[in-house]
Amino acid sequence: MPRKLLRRWLPDRDTLNRNAFLRRCAPFLTHHNLWHLNRHSVSGGLAVGLACGMIPGPLQMLTATVLSILFRVNLPVAIFGTFFSNPFTIVPLYLAAFGLGRLITGANGGPAHIPPAPETDWSNLTGTVQAWLDWMVTLGTPLAIGIVVLALLLALAGYGVVQLGWRLHVRHALHCRRQRRATAGL
Repeated sequence: MPRKLLRRWLPDRDTLNRNAFLRRCAPFLTHHNLWHLNRHSVSGGLAVGLACGMIPGPLQMLTATVLSILFRVNLPVAIFGTFFSNPFTIVPLYLAAFGLGRLITGANGGPAHIPPAPETDWSNLTGTVQAWLDWMVTLGTPLAIGIVVLALLLALAGYGVVQLGWRLHVRHALHCRRQRRATAGL
């Protein structure tokens, strides 16, 4: 993959060491795979980020950080991977998870029709969070199973796409290098 492009966007160790809060966490952030851009670290980081993106609420980035430290995959890529779920995409993702859960459970659990999603009132954040939690509880077992299965499917797809894309990029670069050498030798 284009390392130069990724290095431009991702923070380096010096940037993190200047941050007072992160300096306290430095012993956990020293493993080289947390910052190194290689095929395995980046694909694992994206898989962790995509799986954690399905976690409800504000715990996505924290969970992605903990799991990337635990699995020793690229930390910035894992955090960046959680950004696919946001206020605009979370309802379609949860509806897809609900449908997947109903398919897996045989539609025996939960309501036959999806109740309308609650309104988001930014002035009453605690009430909004409670309304969303109540909505998710009414969807029941199919939603819970669907979220887990969809998170695993997204993680597997992200891992596979990065692995394949990285290999194709390396093969293409080698092919171009061989062609340049062959034409320079003539």
